[in-house]
Amino acid sequence: DRRSEAPTHVTAGIGARADFSQIRYAQCWEDADVLVQALAPRLLSANAPRLLSIASAGDNTLALLAQGPQQVIALDLSQAQIACLELRAAAYCCLDYPEMLELLGARPSVRRSALYARCRGRLSTAAQRFWDARPTEIEQGAATVGRFERYLRLFGTRILPLIHSRRVRAQLLQPRPQAERERFYEEVWNNRRWRALFHLFFSRWVMGRLGRSPAFFDYVEGNVAGRLLERTRYALTVLDPSANPYLQWILLGRRGPALPYALRPEHFQPIRAHLDRLEWHCLSLEQYLEQAPPARFDGFNLSDIFEYISPPAAEALLAKLADAGRPGARLVYWNLLAPRRRPPSLAHRLRPLDDLAARLFAQDKAFFYSALVIEEVSGSRK
Repeated sequence: DRRSEAPTHVTAGIGARADFSQIRYAQCWEDADVLVQALAPRLLSANAPRLLSIASAGDNTLALLAQGPQQVIALDLSQAQIACLELRAAAYCCLDYPEMLELLGARPSVRRSALYARCRGRLSTAAQRFWDARPTEIEQGAATVGRFERYLRLFGTRILPLIHSRRVRAQLLQPRPQAERERFYEEVWNNRRWRALFHLFFSRWVMGRLGRSPAFFDYVEGNVAGRLLERTRYALTVLDPSANPYLQWILLGRRGPALPYALRPEHFQPIRAHLDRLEWHCLSLEQYLEQAPPARFDGFNLSDIFEYISPPAAEALLAKLADAGRPGARLVYWNLLAPRRRPPSLAHRLRPLDDLAARLFAQDKAFFYSALVIEEVSGSRK
């Protein structure tokens, strides 16, 4: 049975320190274009790969499904996040492409309740209970109602208008060469009010209470807002804002013209065609690996899970993941504010692909991360 309604397994890690009963992330905030490229050698191999993916809201799991793998196993500590993935899978199955965008909130709609009714029969009992109890969230668009999305919408709709006029905000998203983007940023955008309000809104204190959980900062050191401001400048100048779906959500408080991988029209049919290869479980990664069948994996989408656990716990989990990977399997994960990567004790098990990671990170549209990590499983367990 590809649908598991097993209770959440709360480990000594983040599951024991933060509340996962509500939707924290109604969409994925890691760039699926980067993820697909990082796993490309495994995705394009002669034998269809088996992939293990952190579910989050489901977008990046579905992006992997578009590649035609043998199987994708999606895991999450949170039943709410699993419900987000389930609703997406049902939407791809039961709706056409424009309807799917409407239900998720990527495009305007006055019929989301009716669209949900057409998808409801594809949901597990747990997911039906979850979404039936949230008609307002369905009406608002299921991919817009997470805690993190509400936080970012507040910035785009309430804070930015205090800094720049509607005309200036629209100019920021116009296509232009990099040199012009840099000039616009320095001469128009980067004023004192921008810097002051950015530092306030994205401070550890405000972000921990409005956007994330204070527990997510347990292993973070240094000036959070300052590091995020530096990365935001990169996104507004080196990267192209007119083609960046993550930046557009932050600036507009809604989905803009640019869409992330799983929501683009060319990927709708490939995702729909491979839905029978998707399996999900409301389990911790540790628990799944302890009870997983002997078959091993060719690739891992690990989101930024190591951000929230101690270095010793991260080391132990990386060792388990290496055991679960075939030789050549790739682990892909992001660092936001807490640096994590393969420790020296696992040098014989995991090989860092730093050049590839640096090249992909330079084009990462989910710009607020501090690092992309790609590591490859070796054949040795000694």
